[in-house]
Amino acid sequence: MKRMMIAAAAFSLLATPVFASGTGEHKHVGMPGKANDATRDVTIEMMEMSDGSMMFEPASLDVKAGETVRLKLKNDGEIDHEFVIDTDEGIQEHKAMMAKMPDMQHDEPNAMRLKPGASGEIIWTFTTPGSFEFACLIPGHYENGMKGAITVSN
Repeated sequence: MKRMMIAAAAFSLLATPVFASGTGEHKHVGMPGKANDATRDVTIEMMEMSDGSMMFEPASLDVKAGETVRLKLKNDGEIDHEFVIDTDEGIQEHKAMMAKMPDMQHDEPNAMRLKPGASGEIIWTFTTPGSFEFACLIPGHYENGMKGAITVSN
């Protein structure tokens, strides 16, 4: 029993997302923003389509480096969806973790899981110019189209 508890504890440490740092800084992508600093709101809807595909609407986001955006997330679908902001590499790492632990709950400022009909928000300051992603990494969702592009310009 003790060996199983140690193994479970070790696994939970290994399963901690790479982008969840103690400082709240998510390398290259940005950091949690303050509500008072948000310069605009962007509503992003999550949904499934009748052909089995899944999507975010809008599927892309253009922001300026240093801009703080309030991302208003709404799950208009019939199943759970999540929203994760990261680099392509971070998205792929998180996707692999979700394949092993599909019910993983998120407690990171750049990620949120929503039940059908639920809504929430992420306030994010984009700090570095470049191309980044947002995605739903529940197994099968990314492959069915639930991904989007973030372009951060100077």
